[in-house]
Amino acid sequence: MRVHHLNCATMRPLGGRLIDGADGVLRSAEMVCHCLLIETEQGLVLVDTGFGTSDVQDPRSSLPWAFRRLMRPVLDPEETALRQVRRLGHDPADVRHIVLTHLDIDHAGGLPDFPHAQVHVFGPELRAATGPSAPWRYRPGHWAHEPDWIGYQDLSGERWFGFDAVRALRDLPESILLVPLPGHTTGHAGVAVDTGAGWLLHAGDAYFFNGEMAPSPHCTPALRAFQRHVDTARALREHNQRRLRELGLDHPGEIDIICAHDPVELRSHKSARADGNTA
Repeated sequence: MRVHHLNCATMRPLGGRLIDGADGVLRSAEMVCHCLLIETEQGLVLVDTGFGTSDVQDPRSSLPWAFRRLMRPVLDPEETALRQVRRLGHDPADVRHIVLTHLDIDHAGGLPDFPHAQVHVFGPELRAATGPSAPWRYRPGHWAHEPDWIGYQDLSGERWFGFDAVRALRDLPESILLVPLPGHTTGHAGVAVDTGAGWLLHAGDAYFFNGEMAPSPHCTPALRAFQRHVDTARALREHNQRRLRELGLDHPGEIDIICAHDPVELRSHKSARADGNTA
C-alpha cells in the first residue's frame, strides 16, 4: 500500500503566529488541507478532498462570503485533488472510494470531481449534512451530483487501541478503518491506515495544531478560539482530543497521528516521502 500526502487547500488567514505559531503577527498565517491518496488493489482511495474545481472556478457561488473573508483561501486549481491525481500519473476515474472525516466546506469540496466514487462517511455526519435543517457549514452543492453514499451507523464496529465502534469499510481492505471522533461536528471521524510500517491516523479536525499532541499540550490562541467557535459538542471534542494525545504518547513509532490543517505535519510527511518512506 502506498500513501501520498496532498495539500488540497491552502488558506492564509490574518494573524500570523497567533494561528500557525511561526514568527510575526502582522502577516498571513498558513493553513492547509492535508488529504491522503492511497493506492490499493481496490483502486485509489482519497481521504478528504479539500476544495474542488467548482470552488476554485466560482468561489462566490460555492464558498460562503464569511468563510472566504476569514480564511482567505488561495484557490489554486493545481491544489485540487483532481489535478494532483493526474500529476501522479493516475486517471481520476480510478479514484473509486472517498473516505471523509466530515463534510465541512474545506473537506468535501472535491466530491463533484469524482462523481463515480463511493463516498464513505460516518452515519451521523451524513444525516446532519443532508437533513432538512443542515447548518451553514455544509454546502449541498458539493453533493448535488448525488454521490454513492455509504453511511456507517453510530454504534457498530470493533475496538481499536481503546477506541470504540471502529470498523472496516465496505469494498475496501481491512487496513483502512473509520474511527468515530465526534465533537468538531456531529459525525466527525478519523481514518486509520495500516501502511505496513505502522498505523497512520488522519484525525481530521479533531485538533488543529501539532502542539496539541505534545506531552505538554499547547495551541495557538486563535486556533484554540476557532475550535471552540465551530465545535458542536465541546466536551466530547476535548475528550477525544485527550484520547488522541494519549494514543500517540502510548504508542510512539506504532501510530502516527496527523490532523487536516497543520502545515508543519504536512511538510514533515512530504519530506519523509522524499526520503523514501512510502507512508
